[in-house]
Amino acid sequence: MYYEELANIYSELGKTTKRLEKVDIISEFLKKVSKDELSKVIYLLQGKIYADWENFKLGISQRLILKVINQATGIPANKIEDLWKKKGDLGKVAEELIRTKHQRTLSSKKLTLNKVYDNLRKLSSFEGEGTVGKKVSIVTELLSNADSEEAKYIINTVVGDLRVGVAAGIIRDSIAKAFYKDVKEIEENYNLSVDYGKIAELSKEGKLELSLTPGKPVKLMLAIKVEDVEEAFKAVGKPAQCEYKLDGFRLQCHFDGKKISLFTRSMENVTRQFPDVVKYLKENVKGKNYILDSEVVGLSKQGRYLPFQKISQRIRRKYDIEKTAKDFPVELNIFDVMYYNGKNLMNESLIKRRKIIEKIVKEEKGRIILTKKLITDDKDKVNKFYNGALAAGTEGLMVKNLQSNFKPGRYVNGWVKLKPILEPLDLVITGAIWGEGKRSNWLSSFIVSCRKGDEYLEIGKVGSGVKEKNEGVTFSDLTKTLKKLIIKSSGKNVEIEPK
Repeated sequence: MYYEELANIYSELGKTTKRLEKVDIISEFLKKVSKDELSKVIYLLQGKIYADWENFKLGISQRLILKVINQATGIPANKIEDLWKKKGDLGKVAEELIRTKHQRTLSSKKLTLNKVYDNLRKLSSFEGEGTVGKKVSIVTELLSNADSEEAKYIINTVVGDLRVGVAAGIIRDSIAKAFYKDVKEIEENYNLSVDYGKIAELSKEGKLELSLTPGKPVKLMLAIKVEDVEEAFKAVGKPAQCEYKLDGFRLQCHFDGKKISLFTRSMENVTRQFPDVVKYLKENVKGKNYILDSEVVGLSKQGRYLPFQKISQRIRRKYDIEKTAKDFPVELNIFDVMYYNGKNLMNESLIKRRKIIEKIVKEEKGRIILTKKLITDDKDKVNKFYNGALAAGTEGLMVKNLQSNFKPGRYVNGWVKLKPILEPLDLVITGAIWGEGKRSNWLSSFIVSCRKGDEYLEIGKVGSGVKEKNEGVTFSDLTKTLKKLIIKSSGKNVEIEPK
């Protein structure tokens, strides 16, 4: 298949905002795609090169994209940057400049889908000296052989923003419609495999049946929030299992019989960042293979739980990992098992799954333990347990139905979370980022800070809750107000005087 065919589909998708029309466009296209190219098309339709569970990053910055466009067109870098500031979209910049450059040379080759896909996959494989040059060369080769529309979509894929409005749900429904499958069946298989490419291949062959595989992350079960114990009991029934809800990060622990792999809730592979956790699992969990659900929490020297922010830097750490592990020790709190010794346990009851982890995990305080639990139908006992959880530095409680199955990727009444209601915060905007695409003339992301004495401490970024037009506070309103307060600019980032 030529890449031009996929680019035409992108163009059709970009012309409609209607979900059903997008599903119709994609499903008809998928019927024509060969099995060998099907998974690649599924990934590329989402602006990706890999399955959701694969932890690869293309690692090419917007600045490098400017260099790519410069090399592919011969247009001076300053003119390219000026056009970028005007359009706010590197894909549109590439499209316009490729259109206006001289026609293709005799050595140009029409781009195939495989050529584009293979070149882009190579981006994540380069390491060490000369990496930047190789990445620029790989993308420049594609742009030099692309027409203007192809160039736009290649660049948008590289920067991770395809702009055709295709979310995972549309891909799911398109696969179901193309290959006469039930949407629920598609979704259930996705929650086990986290790979719509593989699902499309099997659906086309009429043999969709995926299973849990240690070493490949799965979607985790999620909990609904409740206000009090009565509401919790109403949701999950009595008696219920109450567990401490820890202020750490969710970690699924996989052992395939040879190696241990650790994945976050978003399926990021963090095995390398947590050699201590790998050691705890090797020494304290028995079994031929398994997939465990857990929470990792930081511990103070006194053995108290630390807020998530204290250990979050370990997730991002690439160097000095052993030192960081000593400086920020963690405890692994295991609370569930989805797979053990070759058997999928998701359809077993919570109470049975809990008994299994009680048998296979050797607890060691400060290293690896089972999440503290209470089984009761007594409201007063739950409240006492809840207060004890808060006093211990946790977020609150998880309350679970004893007979509940493990439902990956779902918010269901089988699990609920009980947390205190937080007080509202008074924050000030201290920075912002210029938008892209249709928001290119607006500040669209805002850095918010809280005041401490005479200084402002940055606590996060906000991009939702603001309207594009008409209702409530709009991006245009905020931009008009904040432009007067800009005290420093760096590319698309601006510093705002606090008011």
